[in-house]
Amino acid sequence: MLTLSRVSRRYGETTALDGLDFVVPENTYMSLLGASGSGKTTLLRLIAGFEEPDQGEISIHGERIDGQPPHLRDIGFVFQNFALFPHLTVAQNVAYGLRHRAIAPVTNEKEITERTEESLALVGLSGFGHRAISAISGGQRQRVALARTMICEPRVILLDEPLGALDANLRARMCDELKAIRERLKVSFLHVTGSETEALTMGDKVAVLSGGKIVQSDAPDTLFSSPSNVDAARHLNAWNIFEAGLCGAAMGQGTIAVRFDQIDVSPKGKAPDGHPWLSAKYLTGEFNGPTALSFFRADDGTLLQVIDHLSQPRLPDMVEGQSYDLHFAPDAARQFHGAA
Repeated sequence: MLTLSRVSRRYGETTALDGLDFVVPENTYMSLLGASGSGKTTLLRLIAGFEEPDQGEISIHGERIDGQPPHLRDIGFVFQNFALFPHLTVAQNVAYGLRHRAIAPVTNEKEITERTEESLALVGLSGFGHRAISAISGGQRQRVALARTMICEPRVILLDEPLGALDANLRARMCDELKAIRERLKVSFLHVTGSETEALTMGDKVAVLSGGKIVQSDAPDTLFSSPSNVDAARHLNAWNIFEAGLCGAAMGQGTIAVRFDQIDVSPKGKAPDGHPWLSAKYLTGEFNGPTALSFFRADDGTLLQVIDHLSQPRLPDMVEGQSYDLHFAPDAARQFHGAA
């Protein structure tokens, strides 16, 4: 189990991490979701030992690793750009860590060959060892980087935006492959991403990083359906967030969050009895294959989105620039104290 306790990191006047508490359980695929500049990469660098926290502790299985050099932490790191050696073959890249690690480098060529072949087989690249890095695809390069990390048998593997450099079709395939590889290894993966879809798809658990803290850490379905605060809801890109006052006295004060797919639209004055509603001007629509996304502007300027599933359409025909009542079931709303 990887544990961070009260970890802070500052750069001059900028606070990247602020007393952060975070746990990656044993044998878990953990996704870390955060916006650009939220401190995701800083967090990985602190865990890996490329930087040190200004305060706080980092431990694995109760043993502190902060203050130790990176090569003594038993942490694997798969970089976003893969960081492979272009002048070495696939097998030479994978074996590099065994040959050149600071502690107990492996010199027996038979052992190196066997462990390299095992690592390549684990990532589905048997028979690729002789190939040049320039002769394999982006997805295969990512798997080489993973095999190079795994061959040294780290206790935790860190993945920094590992799918960001891949095209959409390859990302989908690599999602399945990464999860399968982690299952076979039985070690913890910490997968950092700015994509809510990727985080929810990959993680056994998903943690949301915002304002230098973990604002929620839960199972994907729990996080998606029940964000515990405004920051978590905003990062999921599936919730409309607006001031309760837009719904009049019915919703009291504070901030309301309602999922895009749980808001309905009616002509002005036609919202059903018992449903909270707010007035908003229809801006435009966006067709996305099986779904359509409609955009509205509330009276206070808040942008609202409504998803319509075309297999079961529920929205009326709408005219751009015309105002409508957006309404929702009372139990569809999550209400938080404070402003949006």
